[in-house]
Amino acid sequence: MLRQITHQAFVAKTLVGSGLIGPTRPDRLAKVGLALKRWGTTSAGAFAVTAARKPDQPAIIDELGTLSYGELHRRANALASSFANEGIRPGDAIAVMCRNHRGFVDVTVATSRLGANIIYLNTAFAGPQLAEVIERERAAAIVYDEEFANIVEPVRAGRKSYVAWHDGESANGDRLIEDLIAEGDAAGVPPAAEPGRVIILTSGTTGAPKGARRSAAGLGAAAALLSKMPLKARETTMIAAPIFHTWGLAHFTLGVPLASTIVLRRRFDPEGTLRAIARHRASGLVVVPVMLQRMLELPDDVFAKYDTSSLRVIAASGSALPGPLSTRVMDRFGDVLYNTYGSTEVAWATIATPADMRAAPGTAGRPPVGTRVRLLDEDGREVPAGQTGRIFVGNELPFEGYTGGGNKEIIDGLMSSGDVGHFDSGGRLFVDGRDDDMIISGGENVFPSEVEDLLAGHGAVREVAVIGIADEEWGQRLKAVVVLNPEAASTEDELKAYVRANLAGFKVPREVVFVEELPRNATGKVLKRELR
Repeated sequence: MLRQITHQAFVAKTLVGSGLIGPTRPDRLAKVGLALKRWGTTSAGAFAVTAARKPDQPAIIDELGTLSYGELHRRANALASSFANEGIRPGDAIAVMCRNHRGFVDVTVATSRLGANIIYLNTAFAGPQLAEVIERERAAAIVYDEEFANIVEPVRAGRKSYVAWHDGESANGDRLIEDLIAEGDAAGVPPAAEPGRVIILTSGTTGAPKGARRSAAGLGAAAALLSKMPLKARETTMIAAPIFHTWGLAHFTLGVPLASTIVLRRRFDPEGTLRAIARHRASGLVVVPVMLQRMLELPDDVFAKYDTSSLRVIAASGSALPGPLSTRVMDRFGDVLYNTYGSTEVAWATIATPADMRAAPGTAGRPPVGTRVRLLDEDGREVPAGQTGRIFVGNELPFEGYTGGGNKEIIDGLMSSGDVGHFDSGGRLFVDGRDDDMIISGGENVFPSEVEDLLAGHGAVREVAVIGIADEEWGQRLKAVVVLNPEAASTEDELKAYVRANLAGFKVPREVVFVEELPRNATGKVLKRELR
C-alpha cells in the first residue's frame, strides 16, 4: 500500500511539473469533467479534454496550415458523425494508410469517438503485405493518401474506402475525408458502450507484420516518460518519426494532454526538418536514428542557416542508436538527446539521458519509474550484471496480445521484448541484439550489434549491417554489408583489420561487401532478411 501511495505521489508530482495537470478556468473545468466521463482516457477523451481546457491553442501545423484543438475537436466530431452515416459501427475496424498530416489525426480521433477499432498501416507496405493485413484484421473501411491509390485498389472491394490527402480528384473516385467533415454533424456521436482498440503493426523485419492490440494507457505511463525527458506543456514538438509507428504515435498521444503544438510533415527531409525547427522554435524533435544520421550528413554551411537552439529534447527510438552516432548528435545539437529502447509489444523499457550516453555511448539507459526490466537465462533465472540475458519488461502500458492470436512469452508478470542484452556496472542496459539474431561461428557466440557499433565508428563508414551466413566449416560466418561515406574509400582488408584490432578474432567478418544503401523499412530498421 505504501509503495502504491508513493508511486501515485510521484506520478502527480511529475505531471504537475510538466504542466500536464494545472489550473483550469471553472467554466472549462465542467467541460473537462464531462469529456472524461464520456470518453475516458482514449484519444477521443484526450482531445475533448484539451479542447475544453485550451480551445485556441494551436494543435497541428502541417503543410496545409494550423488547426487549433477546438477546431480539431469539431472536425473529429463531424467525421465520426459522417462515418456513422456511412454505416461504420462501433467495433468495426478502420485501416489507415496515411503519412504525417491532419488527416491522420482527424481519422484517429473520429474513430475513437465512434468506438471503432483503428489499424495503423505501414506506408511502405507492398500490395501483398497490405492485402494480408486488411484481410486478417477484417477491416470494414480503409482511409488512405492518394499516392497509395494503386496499392489500395485491390483491397477496396467489399469495404468502404476514403481519401485523406489528395493533390487533385481522388484517383479511385473515393470520397474525401474533408468532404465528410464538411457534411458531418459537429455535435458528434454518443459514446459507444465499449472503447475502440488501437492496433499497431510490428515492424515485420523478420517476417509478416503482426497486429498488436492496445488499450488506452494511464497517467502513470505518461509520467514514466516525462520523468526522464523534460517535455513541458504548451510547447512545440516536431514529430518527424512516422506516427503510424509506436514511437511517433506515443509522442502524438502524449502531446495532446500536454496541449503541445505538433508540427507534422508528410515526408522526412533533413534540411526541411532543420527549417521547421527554426521557424516554429520547436523545443522537441521526435525521430528514428537514421533521420539523425541523414541530418548530420548535411554540409556545415547548411546547418549554419538554421537556429536549432530552441531544442531541449531530441527523442530517438525505433531502431538501434549506435554510440558514435549519439556522440556526434550531441556534439552538434548539444546534450539534448534521449534514446528510448522498447518494442511494439512492451512499449518503452529503458530511457538513456544525455548523461548516460556521454558516460556509456551505445547504452539504452535505465528503466523509468514504474517499469521493471529483468535479464533472464533460458531457464528463467536472472543473470548477473555484465552477462547477456533475454530482456523481460513490465510497465503500465497494456499490451493485449496479437490480433491473430498468441502473445509474447511472459515470466513473473514480465513480457519478453524479443531481444537480449546486458547491464553494465552502473545499471545501464545495452541491447546486444534479437534473441534469434545471435550468430554462432566456430562454436563462439557473436551478437551483430557489437561489430556494427564498432564499424559505425570507422571514419569511412556511413552505415553497416552484420548478418550470419551458412558456412560448411564454421556453421555460420559473419558478413558485413557496408555503405561508405560520400567520397570516402576503404577496402575489405582494411575494415577486417580494424575489427581485428578492437575485438576478438572470432568476431572479425569473413566477408565485407560494399553497397550503395541498406534496405530499410519506413521506421528506419534495416531489413536483414533482404540482405540474406
